[in-house]
Amino acid sequence: MSHPASTMPPGQQGRAAASGRTPAHVASPTDTGMIPIIRQPEPAQQQRRIFSPGFGLRGPRRNRHVVTADELAAIDMPIGDDGVIIGTDPESQPAVLGLSRPTAFNVVLVGGLWLAQVLALRAAATGARVGVETGRPQAWQQLAQAAGGGQQCVTVYPVGRVPAQGPSVSSPVVLIRDCGVRPPRGRVTSVPWQAVVTVMPFVSEHAPRWLAQADLVGIQRISPYEIDVVRDTLGVPDEHLQHLPTLHDGVALWCTRKHHKFVMTAPTDAETGLLGVARRMD
Repeated sequence: MSHPASTMPPGQQGRAAASGRTPAHVASPTDTGMIPIIRQPEPAQQQRRIFSPGFGLRGPRRNRHVVTADELAAIDMPIGDDGVIIGTDPESQPAVLGLSRPTAFNVVLVGGLWLAQVLALRAAATGARVGVETGRPQAWQQLAQAAGGGQQCVTVYPVGRVPAQGPSVSSPVVLIRDCGVRPPRGRVTSVPWQAVVTVMPFVSEHAPRWLAQADLVGIQRISPYEIDVVRDTLGVPDEHLQHLPTLHDGVALWCTRKHHKFVMTAPTDAETGLLGVARRMD
């Protein structure tokens, strides 16, 4: 059997035979003299970069969640004020008292110890540091020990001995002043992120000055004589004033110069176990 003569030069034939490899290109009679370009296989890392242009695994391929403009109302969420929920209004809606504010805020509560302590507990539950300036520390010690689950979030101070609290946006302060019928001028006043709640057992001859300076006033059950002072000082309409002498122990009228609202404060089981049932007088 005859074989076609090889067209490789004698030197290259010997080297190809010795190496045992097939040459990448063998000249043929139809060659044009151009050297062909032989592409070498790409590294595995470069192949992965080509086939997987992203980082990590590809996520699932699902349709996007899209709703029409008319359907947006079906997935909306009501957002109200943030603060302390002090009860419910006549429409059974939550009544929220925003004590932590970027401005000074003064509150006067004409009422009993029970409502003041509920307000202190709920303010502490929102993350505020509560300070109590009082002339009857024995009435507040049990609450201070029980609040915060062992952490010191309610501190009791003697009258006139309240130190600077250092309030901030991340550590707001609520100072409750339970100093009797004629509270002295406090050393610590309301500043941004520090609200002051002054508790007065009833409307005395010294009350008009405190009521006039307050940003918010809460009034529990009072006598007809006290109603005249409230009318002259706050301008509360007669339709609200006529209910004040017969209010339930857990109801208070919260009012400003422009707004007035009755709020029913219902204690939780934990508050009832610690403070007892709602009461106006101590």
